[in-house]
Amino acid sequence: MNLMNKVFMDGLDKYVVTVLERLRSHKLYAKFSKCEFWLEKIAFLGHIITAEGVSIDPEKVQDVMERQQPINVSEIRNFIGLAGYYLRFIEGFAKIARPMSSLLQKDKKFEWTEACERSFQKLKAKLTTAPVLALPNIHRDFVIYCDASRQGLGCVLMQDNKVIAYASRQLRTHERNYPTHDLELAVVVHALKTWRHYLIGNRCELYTDHKSLKYVFTQPDLNLRQRRWLELTKDYDFDIHYHPGKANVVADALSRKAYSKELIPTNEQLKQEIAELNMHILHEPREKVLTLRPTLVEQIKKDQATDKEAQKVI
Repeated sequence: MNLMNKVFMDGLDKYVVTVLERLRSHKLYAKFSKCEFWLEKIAFLGHIITAEGVSIDPEKVQDVMERQQPINVSEIRNFIGLAGYYLRFIEGFAKIARPMSSLLQKDKKFEWTEACERSFQKLKAKLTTAPVLALPNIHRDFVIYCDASRQGLGCVLMQDNKVIAYASRQLRTHERNYPTHDLELAVVVHALKTWRHYLIGNRCELYTDHKSLKYVFTQPDLNLRQRRWLELTKDYDFDIHYHPGKANVVADALSRKAYSKELIPTNEQLKQEIAELNMHILHEPREKVLTLRPTLVEQIKKDQATDKEAQKVI
């Protein structure tokens, strides 16, 4: 693998032209029976890669769907590990799996509750409806939305209004005593460390629903934990912005495929929630497709432009 990377170094992450000719010039040869050409999609390590992005291999999902209710800790650990392989496709994975993962704690009696069953079934459902994730462009800027609660930390990485990956984890024992401000800063650090390989060297705009966090870099009094975290963030080029509400909900809607079915919401509460998310419903009768057009990023750009104009006036 190292030799192949060296041979195609100038074409990695860009394109590879005349692959066979370059292999021949380095006295390397590909076995014809193992070569395929002009494929529209390819299966790789449990994923399906197409021009649209990356999705979960249906065959692998089938293995998860056939799993029966776990009857001991070992089976729970096996199921969570298998489902966790697709962690980046599931928003709030840690929060959903919490009832089951709590049974993995040492000296805790195994008792399968209704909450565990709901967690088990919901993870299965999430895998069957997982979104198609876009492939990142490492030469472009990124956007991250963060959300923290007493149940866990969650964040989503986006680029050009498309979801690249989800990330989440449960709170550690000592983190349950953190004040809200520290929890919100903890999820920022978690996002930066998780996607470090994408963010180092690139610009990132980070949004949180905790307003005071945007002023963390100018606060005079910080505790030791906050100082340590801010020292870590110096490696990244990013700004923190305030956005009310759970931004992950919007990101989840952006990543879904349109369904080939004519659906017009009649529930007034649903219409109101869509309006609050600053999204529009576009009905296309010819294709009978319901799509959601995101306007959140457009609004953010307008707000930023307004702030710049206000600064000029000041």
